Amino acid sequence: MKHLQTTPTQTINAGGRLITFENPLIMGILNVTPDSFYDGGKHNNVEQALAQAERLVIDGADIIDIGGYSSRPGAPPVSPEEEINRAIPVIRELVRRHPDLILSIDTFRADVAEACIEAGAHIINDISGGTLDKNMFVTVARLQVPYILMHMRGTPETMQTLTDYDDVVIDVATALGEKISALRALGVKDIILDPGFGFAKTLEQNHELLHRVDELHYFGLPILGGISRKSMVYKKLGITAEEALAGTIALNTLLLSKGVQLLRVHDVKEAKQLIALLF
Repeated sequence: MKHLQTTPTQTINAGGRLITFENPLIMGILNVTPDSFYDGGKHNNVEQALAQAERLVIDGADIIDIGGYSSRPGAPPVSPEEEINRAIPVIRELVRRHPDLILSIDTFRADVAEACIEAGAHIINDISGGTLDKNMFVTVARLQVPYILMHMRGTPETMQTLTDYDDVVIDVATALGEKISALRALGVKDIILDPGFGFAKTLEQNHELLHRVDELHYFGLPILGGISRKSMVYKKLGITAEEALAGTIALNTLLLSKGVQLLRVHDVKEAKQLIALLF
């Protein structure tokens, strides 16, 4: 007997494969950067990145999200060429080793996204929701790939000064709704929503959004929950990101109880165990 269930939603076509959400899916994080907030520097060459990817696959990741640009506040800028050079060798080798694996590219740049899709990635995960590159939406429409639409204000450098909301949940929903309309007008079919925990939101706003995330089911689209080891966990508890696994599991349980269909995590094995216990 199922104890929890996801909220019914549309399916997603990723590289000719139909992704359904009867049970929640797990997106494993693969940062190929020297400076990401939790695992920066651990996987920033091809051999290290591929070794971590193999661990994520063994642990049961349904999707691997590859990022070559840290969105951590204060992280130094990275050129598009460097971002491409970090991500594409990993994508190509994962496609060779695991041709059935779904890959996502975590970038806000349209040219980086397109290069990575051409190299074999299937999904574009854009933290900026199209605000940092005016060509992103038209690129997604032309490529006809699934697009993860995240809510953020400003840039990674300025976002934490842009936290003035009347009602954080309603304001996030309104902003996402406007972007959904723009994407639909361009012919984009497959959209996943990400409310953007930790991006342009205070600690209190993140937790308000967490407890009311089910209000975003209004759109009938899959929702991604990305709270893994973030400051909304470790600052709330007065600990470090390295100590935040238990807190992450606790908040992911709440996300699942709200019908969220996709969890983006550093710790795939533990997330898969959580789903096995609840679904």
